[in-house]
Amino acid sequence: MSQAERAVAHAMLVEIVASLDPHDLEDLCEATNAAIIEGGGFGWIQSQDRAALARHFRGVLLVPDRTLFVARLDGVVVGSAQLVRPPRNNEAQAFAAQLTHAYIAPYARGFGLARRLVARVEEHAAAMGFRVLNLDVRETQARAIALFEALGYVRWGTHPAYARVDGRTVAGHHYYKLLEPGRGRATETLIGPN
Repeated sequence: MSQAERAVAHAMLVEIVASLDPHDLEDLCEATNAAIIEGGGFGWIQSQDRAALARHFRGVLLVPDRTLFVARLDGVVVGSAQLVRPPRNNEAQAFAAQLTHAYIAPYARGFGLARRLVARVEEHAAAMGFRVLNLDVRETQARAIALFEALGYVRWGTHPAYARVDGRTVAGHHYYKLLEPGRGRATETLIGPN
């Protein structure tokens, strides 16, 4: 069965959340731990207890310069991403935002939900006036790298000592994507003459 056929059989939704009810918070913590255990990043390399994850997500919701997106499969939260806006005192980079902590739990992959999640973040960023979306990812996250590159993100550099995972230093790749005003689609016409 193709990805499109699997997707038709399931309800998929990506939304911005300003609050999380206890059930959604529990689902989000479960999805996050599943992604961490599978090596999907998120900064943590060891699974976390539910209380720590719940505190983390409640804190994210309180930060004015962060927007939390959740991905749902058949009504269940199975992943998330965050859009981080630059601080107000950084006028020189006010046109660029960062996509961070984007993941779908391993048990919910294969439906195209990761693509929808990233596209929703891009559309929201563009609608807010951002023209560039930046992100970084560990070299060990092959699925994420393949996804971002397939979605038009351009690797501009590699940091050789980006993270420590299981006692070894791993590199990290840095990406950017130019966004079409108001739509979130990539466009090469946004960068003016040097």
